[in-house]
Amino acid sequence: MGEEKKKFIVESERKSFDIKHRSTIRFNMSKYEQAFEKGLSQFTDLEAIKQKVANIKRTALQDWDVYLEQFEQQITQNGAQVLWASDAQEALSHIDAIMQKHHAKMVVKSKSMTTEEIELNAHLEHQQIEVVETDLGEYIVQVAGEKPYHIVTPAMHKSKEDVAELFNQHFNTPIESTPQELTQFVREKLRDKFTHADVGITGGNFLVADIGAVALTENEGNGLMTTAFPKVHVAIVGIEKIIPSFKDLNYIWPTLAAHGTGQNITSYSSLFRGPKQEGETDGPESMYVILLDNGRSQLFTKPEQSRALACIRCGACLNVCPVYRNIGGYTYNSTYSGPIGSVITPHYNGFGVFQHLSFASTLCGKCTEVCPVKIDLHDLLLLNRQEAVQNNSDWVWDIAMKGYQGMMQNRFWMDAVPGNVMNVGIKTVLKGKWGKYKLFPKFSRQSFSQQYKKAEKIKHNNNDGRRI
Repeated sequence: MGEEKKKFIVESERKSFDIKHRSTIRFNMSKYEQAFEKGLSQFTDLEAIKQKVANIKRTALQDWDVYLEQFEQQITQNGAQVLWASDAQEALSHIDAIMQKHHAKMVVKSKSMTTEEIELNAHLEHQQIEVVETDLGEYIVQVAGEKPYHIVTPAMHKSKEDVAELFNQHFNTPIESTPQELTQFVREKLRDKFTHADVGITGGNFLVADIGAVALTENEGNGLMTTAFPKVHVAIVGIEKIIPSFKDLNYIWPTLAAHGTGQNITSYSSLFRGPKQEGETDGPESMYVILLDNGRSQLFTKPEQSRALACIRCGACLNVCPVYRNIGGYTYNSTYSGPIGSVITPHYNGFGVFQHLSFASTLCGKCTEVCPVKIDLHDLLLLNRQEAVQNNSDWVWDIAMKGYQGMMQNRFWMDAVPGNVMNVGIKTVLKGKWGKYKLFPKFSRQSFSQQYKKAEKIKHNNNDGRRI
């Protein structure tokens, strides 16, 4: 058993029975569920809009290279510089060059899972560059020395009391501070950071090919501040975020908002097409767009699993997943958690290391049901499992399965072992693997067929030999 799998099993058991954690998640998820139902009510035909958005994303992936080149051409004409990164290391090398060129000492960041993917914060801090997260949830987990817990809601695992205690410890704010007071405290603290930052770094929800724009949607205005004050704007975006046309946002933005936060539309939706132009007073003097591959092209080569590249990172599949809701985001030990993370992480970070995540699912299908781009996530998890089995053939397991198959196909062998023997056997075989909180299944002393035959015999005798 690999180290990652061992850690996953241990942490899953610990979190599943952490009452405080489950209570916090249950409360925060309940707020989302209420907003989610309201958000979906804006669509008169939800399935039609989901199919429309799914078609847009699949069209983009069919001609991936064409649309990416179109994006590069368009945004370059507006003065931005496009840099391609095959992996995290190349992306960080581009970042280093930009920081050195502009003598950067402080960076402000808006929320970005792509930067988490390449572990940008730790890299910049190692280079003695101050990094400040400006999304409230991201700022909370940064102060706590943690990573985002959820794709959309980074601090979902913390209650308001947890945050008040955290800020009291780090900033000496009153322990009884309300969420509104803490938000105001952070807002005032970040104002100074925005105005003194050398570089602003964002992700990007979408890359719009026909107009050459990075589309960014957020609720706090920190994305706009991150790009408005610093003289340099760097956008780090996965290449799968490409969409063909500006008009596609008419369908994608409301769908993302409704599934992500339950809103009709997110508060701030912006398009960045390059640095400020001649005669303009607002905006950065330089803009760089780093297009990150980091396993995406490899996933694209798999005809079925490549459907996961259509994901728009709304987080809806995490919110309905019974496994995620019990074990939490950190247990996955990967940037992307929940059902979508379990599908893509093995392909991004090494199948041999993270293939166990594909088994972290009940296959209930709820993730597929809520997906706004109609990704059949539970089917993709099964395909990952199939690949895991094919890549890791175990002769002992194969022989055991052959034996099990033979036994299940022959009634004699199913009836041959008494139930009391099977009860002892299963406890012996599964000792230490079943979990200390779960009861072992208990087999009857006789099989169903034996009990049925016995009942039929009694029935026959009670009816003077006449069968009924």
